[in-house]
Amino acid sequence: MSNIIPLPDVQKALIRDSFDAEGFPMPYVREIFLMQCHVAGTGFKDLKEIEPNLRPGDLLTFRREPDNVHDRLAIEIFSESDMSLGYVPRNRNEVLARLMDAGKLVFGRVESARRIEDWLKIEVMVYMRDF
Repeated sequence: MSNIIPLPDVQKALIRDSFDAEGFPMPYVREIFLMQCHVAGTGFKDLKEIEPNLRPGDLLTFRREPDNVHDRLAIEIFSESDMSLGYVPRNRNEVLARLMDAGKLVFGRVESARRIEDWLKIEVMVYMRDF
């Protein structure tokens, strides 16, 4: 049995454990707002199961996909339950990908989720955790 914690769990712990019991930021830890964007590719996913549970403020983890054949700067976005929601839009991912490649912790929070005909539009606030 391995003692290695899966990467998504480490990311979530780093994001959550930067606050004390009262919810105040711990010293020397900063959450820096980077940008707002939508989640690209939700039309290609079956999100009916998770859609009713998406709430503003929900934690989203980001994972780089440097071997993605369509976009070498691809960043996949996952719900807190590790369900793939889609990607950071290609026209917005370069700086985030470079930060992540440099070892920075980049993550998101749901701003809103709403249906526009057959499309689930998920708006995301993107942050970087600086230690």
